[in-house]
Amino acid sequence: MSSAEKLSQPVQDRYRCPANFLDFGLTGPLSSEEGYFRFGNAICYGRSSSGICERLVESSLHDSLADAIVGRSQLKLSFNPAEVVDNLRLERYPDSGRTGNAYEEFRRKLYYLLRPLTNLTVRKQVQRFHARNWRSRLFPHWPVDTTVEDLCEKLLSLSMKAHGVDRVPFVWFWPGGARGCVVMTHDVENEAGVSSCPDLMDLDDSFGMKASLMIVPEERYALPSGFLDTIRKRGFEVGVQDLNHDGRLYDDREEFLRRVALINRYATEYDARGFRAAVLYRKPEWFASLNFSFDMSFPNVAHLDPQHGGCCSVMPYFIGNILEIPVTTAQDYTLLHLLDQRSIELWKTQIELIMEKSGMASFIIHPDYVMEPETKAVYTALLSHLRDLREKRHLWFALPRDVDAWWRTRSKLSVVGGENLWRIEGDGAESAVLAYARNVDGKLVYELANAAGAG
Repeated sequence: MSSAEKLSQPVQDRYRCPANFLDFGLTGPLSSEEGYFRFGNAICYGRSSSGICERLVESSLHDSLADAIVGRSQLKLSFNPAEVVDNLRLERYPDSGRTGNAYEEFRRKLYYLLRPLTNLTVRKQVQRFHARNWRSRLFPHWPVDTTVEDLCEKLLSLSMKAHGVDRVPFVWFWPGGARGCVVMTHDVENEAGVSSCPDLMDLDDSFGMKASLMIVPEERYALPSGFLDTIRKRGFEVGVQDLNHDGRLYDDREEFLRRVALINRYATEYDARGFRAAVLYRKPEWFASLNFSFDMSFPNVAHLDPQHGGCCSVMPYFIGNILEIPVTTAQDYTLLHLLDQRSIELWKTQIELIMEKSGMASFIIHPDYVMEPETKAVYTALLSHLRDLREKRHLWFALPRDVDAWWRTRSKLSVVGGENLWRIEGDGAESAVLAYARNVDGKLVYELANAAGAG
């Protein structure tokens, strides 16, 4: 892979457009120090050839868009887009929660040690205290952060200008021309959740929704005979949620390897392709030890979670050979218990922001408490809203394994041809739809090749 291809890789991954439309270069050597800067409206973290980076996102950030040089066929930048996107997706930026101080680590371990002795009321108070300053966090952007998508859109727009073209063909994001994707998952954490699963699946089915039920393999509960087979026969999916949900999976490398050997065994036993760590803890450097096709542990924005941060994207992306399917909306626990809301207004706002980027709205709903009368009404309202959007906007309701299969297929498709004879080639091309990105008054808009109007 050439240096230009490496620089443009995130844009190529997002659009799957012909490579000759993307020719990126650097304006100069990158700084040794990393920091925050802007690229238009997108907040970035990485190294810059301008040497103007800030340690704090609250600072007045240098706009590296002013450093960009739009030449004849080449776009020169003062930063490496691949490095910046990796830093965002993998939370390699300060205050992301990837590395805590000794006091924070001690407090977290003490909480999980005492957690079995507490009730829901006590846990909510502790969690609210931990998240007490969440509104003051400026990055990632609440309630949805689309920095990765914003950055890629701006880079493609400038590249189009450099090449003197008004549109670029690419492989549309979702199969069959769906305008967005919805993924539902249910984290089953206690015996009450196991008991509620049949009724929850009935409720999902009544709105045309299928979901992945994430099972804790050890210590939390015993599964009734035939429980997993029933889930599969009903067209739902089984996933593995941690090992015992004690919140300590990533505490120690040696202990992690011991646990992951058991987790991988359960993956085979459950015929599960997907994994999620308890409490959305994550350490992508260790993902290679997981024998799963995809992970679902990265939140889009995590101001209210025990591990802060966020991947700043509403699309799937690869971490090595594992596909990350990020959680792009607030968990039901966050909405109902930390924010103490009994409406779906926050979810509706998040869905709208996600669909503006033709993205993926993924949810975590817990059968342990969402089937209580008051909370069931909230979830039912969400399902009703999603069903309406599915019909009005042509959304794809997909199981996580279907998203995984599609994104792997799409990653190998190519757009070939020229002028008005562009076509998609590769295995699975029959499910793909050709689209065009156009620059309209400085904003990138999308058209499907077989549909009129911009998306």
